[in-house]
Amino acid sequence: MKALVTGASSGIGREIARVLAQRGYDLILTARRTDRLAALAAELPVKVEVLPADLTDRAQVRTLWEKVKGEDIDILVNNAGRGLFGPFDETDLDTELEMLEVNIVALHTLMKLFLPKMKARGSGRILNVASSAAFLPGPLLSSYYASKAYVLRLSEAVAEELRRAGSGVTISVLCPGPVPTEFDQVADVRFSIPGTDSRMVARLAVEGTLRGQLLILPGARMKAVHFFQRFVPDKILARLCWEVQHRKSGSVR
Repeated sequence: MKALVTGASSGIGREIARVLAQRGYDLILTARRTDRLAALAAELPVKVEVLPADLTDRAQVRTLWEKVKGEDIDILVNNAGRGLFGPFDETDLDTELEMLEVNIVALHTLMKLFLPKMKARGSGRILNVASSAAFLPGPLLSSYYASKAYVLRLSEAVAEELRRAGSGVTISVLCPGPVPTEFDQVADVRFSIPGTDSRMVARLAVEGTLRGQLLILPGARMKAVHFFQRFVPDKILARLCWEVQHRKSGSVR
């Protein structure tokens, strides 16, 4: 059994790699920081291949695929992600486009390349890491929230295509709430509500993926929020989100 995990150098991605290793999966780990990946590989009790890549670069995403396309990957974990905080007309365009390359284009590309091979084999699981942001309008984090909505809707749509085709391949999408990780430290975020432990999120994500569960919402609080937000008009949700976001000084998962 083998899994590929993007964004594996820290946070949820690192914890997902640990959970998969505990279950006996050999791993291919990718992220930008080789030293972090090597340190993680050294602690895991399985065979690990480290393939550093910057997923803001489309050429490197393609190169990653070329290096692994001969492998039988049982689980693809699209975890790599970035965020960007600030009013839409003030945030830096190049930084924003880099975020969209990671959050949308790289995920889309890897899913597009891996899925036909999995489908032909009749088995495989894809876990896309989105966010509770996918369900909400996100003033002051507009592009980040929109990118996670893309991940959610793409995952749901492709999952239905696979179901109707009678395929043994499954798509799961993880939508956690705030998770204290290096992601928010680098992005200079201070969450306004308590976060969920990344190890618990990773465990629930892997368990749900192996069950073929489409939507994975870690924790009772996020399940309740997801249920009740459906009854609140988007205009009100946008105002509430702004009240939460403007207390932050940077970006989010």
